[in-house]
Amino acid sequence: MKKSSAFFIFHFSPFARKGFTLLEIMISLAIIGGLLITLLYSLNYHLGIAERQETLTIATMLAKNKLHEIETSPASTKGDFPAPYGAYHYTTEIKASPYPGISEILVTVVNGKENVKFCEFIEKTL
Repeated sequence: MKKSSAFFIFHFSPFARKGFTLLEIMISLAIIGGLLITLLYSLNYHLGIAERQETLTIATMLAKNKLHEIETSPASTKGDFPAPYGAYHYTTEIKASPYPGISEILVTVVNGKENVKFCEFIEKTL
């Protein structure tokens, strides 16, 4: 039995090579690099969103706490929160509302560029 000449040329010629060419490796590395850059950008973006939401959540909780304190003893004040919330600053303001017998309490909590404002109406105490 004689083997075909095509079989002989494919298996024993210098053109029948095994492995990848440099061009194929470079293209695959470029694709993998593009995917990694996209992944890192997306991760960084979402971590920034999570950090902002954490800041807003803490500021909201601190503002609610300060609003509760001001309800019991109304006074306009400014200051910083104790550790570990030293980066958060607050401002409280008591002013008359357009409704008779009612005061308006404003609480603002600021941390960097983020701020939370709460407003509440309470009955004036004599």
